[in-house]
Amino acid sequence: MLIFKKVADLRQWLDRQTRPVGFAPTMGALHSGHLELIRMAKRDECIAVASIFVNPTQFNDLRDLEKYPRTPEKDAELLIEAGCDVLFMPPVEEVYPPGIDLTIELNFGVLDKVMEGEFRPGHFKGMATVVNRLLDIVRPHKLYMGQKDYQQLSIVRDMIRQLALPVELIMCPTVREPDGLAMSSRNVRLTPEMRAAAPVIYQTLQWAKSALEADVPRDEIKTQAMDKLRAAGLRPEYFELVDGVTLEPISTKGAILSLNDTGMGSSIVACTAAFAEEVRLIDNLVLA
Repeated sequence: MLIFKKVADLRQWLDRQTRPVGFAPTMGALHSGHLELIRMAKRDECIAVASIFVNPTQFNDLRDLEKYPRTPEKDAELLIEAGCDVLFMPPVEEVYPPGIDLTIELNFGVLDKVMEGEFRPGHFKGMATVVNRLLDIVRPHKLYMGQKDYQQLSIVRDMIRQLALPVELIMCPTVREPDGLAMSSRNVRLTPEMRAAAPVIYQTLQWAKSALEADVPRDEIKTQAMDKLRAAGLRPEYFELVDGVTLEPISTKGAILSLNDTGMGSSIVACTAAFAEEVRLIDNLVLA
């Protein structure tokens, strides 16, 4: 595996390649979910490129930025084992050259205003800016992102549409621990007590799927789901049932729309965020 820290060196190498490039942007502290993105790129016969860059512009809480785990040596070993071809690990000044404003200003409608957008102001603007910047650097044919960050993925899809970027976005299903907890870099910060309680998030999402199939009203599903999370010792911020494309709230199972011009079949997705003591966890599940 080749490791690049400078944009010019990475571009010089990539410009000489003839195979398509598959790209997985990460912030490090890698787990099996990240590695599956690399494996998908390899199965698609792409040159697998991963980036590790803890993007400061998408943290609205500087304490969260400071606590974010950084394990570059272990990450590199895991990427090698997964068959990664290239690791791009730039310093901040390579991604954001001094004196140049690379911030993108796009109208995402409600996509960046609900759920995470409500509780993490400014997060998605920073996320979209860095993903656009990394795409400009790597210029991949395929972009691999995980379903766990469903709202982030939805915004990136809309950014690609608005900017007419020549890249195909591919969603990788959420990779879970044996007890159902979605793999996350933040899981290592969970206390033993909270690690034991955290699987209730996935259990509640599964319950919501059964409740929706039984035509339980949306508001009742939301209320009961929040109660289940609190009863397990978590502090939920939201539990929403949304249209899988627009992220707008749905009222009943019959709210599913037909195929639309994004090329995605419409769906209902349950999305949630909850604190396990000081660790914030997110998850989602396609319900219908």
